[in-house]
Amino acid sequence: MSEGLFGIHGAALELRSQRMGLITSNIANAATPGYRARDIDFNAALQARLNGAEQSQAVDMATRYRVPTMASMDGNTVELANEQLAFAQNAVAYSATLSFIGARVQTVTRALQGE
Repeated sequence: MSEGLFGIHGAALELRSQRMGLITSNIANAATPGYRARDIDFNAALQARLNGAEQSQAVDMATRYRVPTMASMDGNTVELANEQLAFAQNAVAYSATLSFIGARVQTVTRALQGE
């Protein structure tokens, strides 16, 4: 029922949450030698979910290693400014998706109450 009620927004919220965790992990490992930054191609993951893939399967298929602009001497590919930007953009998109779902819940609640 939630999939019909929320459309793609339920899956999008889950994917954005997982992407947030991955970006956070990149930031936490910014000083770890040899750490390779990863990100989720959100559009690819969402398309996989819409095509019937399980959440973990969609994330695995859409996870990519970041290609650094400037290579680090210790092999770490985290570029902190890029990670912070990706984090901020994802946070805004997460918040927007959450707001949409909240508004949808309020609409259904009002309809059930007969308002």
